[in-house]
Amino acid sequence: MRTKVLKYTAVGRISLRSHLAYVYDFLIRSIFLVIIMYIFIQLWQTTYQGEGKAMIEGYTFRQIIWYILFAEALTMAFPSLTTRVEEEVKSGDVGYKLTKPFSYIGYHYVAYISEVYVRLCVNLAVGCMLGIAVFGLPDFGWGWAGFAVMSLGAVTVNFLLNMILALCAFWVEETRGLEFVYHKLLFTIGGMLMPLELFPEALQQVCRWLPFQAVLYFPAKTAVRWEAVQLGDLLAVQWGWAVGLVLIVAWIYRLGVRKLNVNGG
Repeated sequence: MRTKVLKYTAVGRISLRSHLAYVYDFLIRSIFLVIIMYIFIQLWQTTYQGEGKAMIEGYTFRQIIWYILFAEALTMAFPSLTTRVEEEVKSGDVGYKLTKPFSYIGYHYVAYISEVYVRLCVNLAVGCMLGIAVFGLPDFGWGWAGFAVMSLGAVTVNFLLNMILALCAFWVEETRGLEFVYHKLLFTIGGMLMPLELFPEALQQVCRWLPFQAVLYFPAKTAVRWEAVQLGDLLAVQWGWAVGLVLIVAWIYRLGVRKLNVNGG
């Protein structure tokens, strides 16, 4: 067990160092976050003015913008896992990695976590500077800590959902279309564009039975409305989905390895 932990720790450390070397690239990319947030600020400012209310479904204008900022920072931190696995299958590199003395899924998970948190820190740094410039220092209390705790489960659930799609490359090789559909679901019923409380009641009920809420909605809401969340309940749902998705990933992986047809070297 100790040897396995050391192996994955080494993989994570190497991946972290590799991505830290490209922090400036991530900073340049995060400029896109500023543009997106400017658009959302204008959109929601008009919405609140049109409604003539200081609060909509429990969110003030300031809270809704910070919510979107946290959700966007997470979204932009997620690299394309399907592209990586797809390229490994096409090039034949997957065969080489399958012979390594560690789990193929575990290897990708550790590398994925390392990259996401480098990107997330950069995105939050840029996003918070924008938020503070517009609204001043936020008063989220324990929301910051809550977001940090929820972010690990969010990244894990997102990794597992993406890995399910990525492993389809063992059969169909082209999986980016599946990833595109997944992203659109995450943007809408996953709560990136707006909190789920703003959805019609019937759609809210549907969303509560889906894993997408655990990726963006849970951590973003925890950050801006700490007093309105039950952290234990959210963590139970989040990690419950993680356990279930691990079983699905393991099952698909076993089937995929048996049928793997590698093209290339």
